[in-house]
Amino acid sequence: MSVSPVELLMQVIDRSWSVVRHLVRGHVWIYRASRGRLGQHVPGVPPMLLLDHIGAKSGSLRTTPLVYMPDGDRYIIVAAKGGHPNNPAWLHNLRAHPVVTVQIGARSVEMSARELGPAERRALWPQALAYTSHWRRYARRVPPSRTIPLIALETVSGS
Repeated sequence: MSVSPVELLMQVIDRSWSVVRHLVRGHVWIYRASRGRLGQHVPGVPPMLLLDHIGAKSGSLRTTPLVYMPDGDRYIIVAAKGGHPNNPAWLHNLRAHPVVTVQIGARSVEMSARELGPAERRALWPQALAYTSHWRRYARRVPPSRTIPLIALETVSGS
């Protein structure tokens, strides 16, 4: 059975988190330094935001660049972790500390992260899959026992 180039790349990334972590830090630095002029738009990838969140155990500030899907006055992010069997660490952090800061381009805003319940997720999942081939590919890779969580980033009252 042959493996597609994209699947091969995903397998390499799965085994290379120590290297990928440095690339992510570089991406965040470039995004921030350019006030979103660089890093928000990566060729072949939908727009990206920077998610500042608090570590569930450490209490340390973390920043994660993520693809987002606009949905009215909120943004949807997908906790796919590339189709990995486990959820990404940032999801665990959002569950513990849902108030986050989101940077899109030069604009930063405080938001609240809310994991969508089953009915809302079912209604929005087809839109997410239609939004980008990346999320479709991740959905095909994920084990059947794992449901990929969808997170709504919503404006905090008074912001």
